[in-house]
Amino acid sequence: MSESTGLVVKGWTVSKPWPVTLREDTPGGVVVLRPLRRRDGKAWSQLRADNAAWLERWEATSPVTGENRMAVASFHEYVRTLSNQARSGSLLPFGVELDGELVGQLTVASITYGSLCSASIGYWVSEHVAGRGVTPTGVAMATDYCWFVLGLHRIEINIRPENKPSLRVVEKLGFRDEGVRERFLHIQGDWRDHRTFALTAEEMPGGLLARWQQTRQR
Repeated sequence: MSESTGLVVKGWTVSKPWPVTLREDTPGGVVVLRPLRRRDGKAWSQLRADNAAWLERWEATSPVTGENRMAVASFHEYVRTLSNQARSGSLLPFGVELDGELVGQLTVASITYGSLCSASIGYWVSEHVAGRGVTPTGVAMATDYCWFVLGLHRIEINIRPENKPSLRVVEKLGFRDEGVRERFLHIQGDWRDHRTFALTAEEMPGGLLARWQQTRQR
């Protein structure tokens, strides 16, 4: 799955934790997770504009200014900030491709080691590819990478209770519902409740991607 070369970890071959590109052939096309690049600016901005109504109601805003945090900086500044965080090991900012087309973004954030060994995953994809298995495949690939390469133990995803498309993603993948976090994130001018879903490495010893592939074949 990994296109890097070097260290082999549980079947994965990587030279270093970042940058890395992950790829999976699916019935709906080739899904790739790869680092966001500054030259993605035009395609990324067009994608965001085309999907404004589809995405904005779910995205974090500043409790001070009320602005979408991604709209404050230029795309180049945004990518530079993400890249710096990736190099420090606290975040993995992936662009999501389907058959070579940029269709979204998936970010592994809040990477923590020590006694916790945890991270959270956030994502968005264009409405025109929703329902084609792109997001579950991307989440499964990123989760396996966190478990088998980064050595993390727990992955969580936080979703607003009204966000039915995202709820379907965690349902398909078998994430465990851990309940509601009240007023968890600031979205659209107010603090919003989120449901937390999680999986630990022990729950999926064979990997999440393998389980997702088996589920799709049923």
